[in-house]
Amino acid sequence: MTDSLPHFVIAGAPKAGTTALHAALATHPELHLSPVKEPKYYLTDGRPPPRVSQRGPGDAHSAQEWIWRRDQYLALFAGAPAGSVRGESTPFYLYDRAAHARLAADVPDVKVIVVVRDPVDRAWSNWVHLRADGLEPEADFAAAVRAEEGRVAAGWAPFWHYRGLGRYGEQLRDLHRHVPPERVLLLRYRHLVDTPRETLDRVSDFLGVARGLAHTVPPENVKPYVGDTPRYRLLARLARVGAAAGALAPPQVWRQVSRPLLAALHAQRAPRPSMPVELRRAVLGTLLPDIELLEELTGESFGDWKGDTGRGDFRSRQVLDPRTRE
Repeated sequence: MTDSLPHFVIAGAPKAGTTALHAALATHPELHLSPVKEPKYYLTDGRPPPRVSQRGPGDAHSAQEWIWRRDQYLALFAGAPAGSVRGESTPFYLYDRAAHARLAADVPDVKVIVVVRDPVDRAWSNWVHLRADGLEPEADFAAAVRAEEGRVAAGWAPFWHYRGLGRYGEQLRDLHRHVPPERVLLLRYRHLVDTPRETLDRVSDFLGVARGLAHTVPPENVKPYVGDTPRYRLLARLARVGAAAGALAPPQVWRQVSRPLLAALHAQRAPRPSMPVELRRAVLGTLLPDIELLEELTGESFGDWKGDTGRGDFRSRQVLDPRTRE
């Protein structure tokens, strides 16, 4: 049933605007985006995701939502209008090398859209996301980054791989072994935020659909920064315990039950602090060779990632530059 498979995927990277891009493309009348974002089908081999790789807080609960049965995956595209271009978004496809092979084997002509973001900003946003939901036990970003290697070895899921997810050069090099460069579109997060119309037209050209028909949608996946207060720590402990218990129930049950708790956690929002230069340099240092590899592969400069300051999160940039609002 290849006529029910996607023609393209948004393959990465997490916390780089893939949710906003998915929502924007879903407004295009010639495209059909899967109603479930991040089905994660090609992360699986037709079996449930193994618990051995879901050892971090909330991982086992999250894994229950993966669509690993083929009939359920094909059903995501069953309602696509005739002649439409079908697609789905799973940001972890870029990071998972086995997913590269599975995707290329199943959809030989697949097109892949990759969105990359300053890897330190991406890691910071990733940490803020997990802290906001009460799952990240480390109140210090630097400590969480230092813990990454041990967490990977212990089987924590990819969303905890703060630096690893930002090694785009290695990931793109490996993706090109399965999907030729002409069928891979690399976008920058900053262009998606700063010049959305032009970026969406570029995506439309890549997918072979009409320009000017997709429109931007306000981001829904931007988490607030929460301070490390006694109340937050209590709520976060409850969130981690609840997520562990939620792994034993249908995922929709825990999502429903956890809403008041998440609302209470997010009510602890505080101004997002700027990252100290020394911290940015420490996180960036081991990523510099990979940035150079990305530049070699793409022929583009990513020199703005190598400096002592990042470009901030989506909301702060929208406030600073109202011209980018849609």
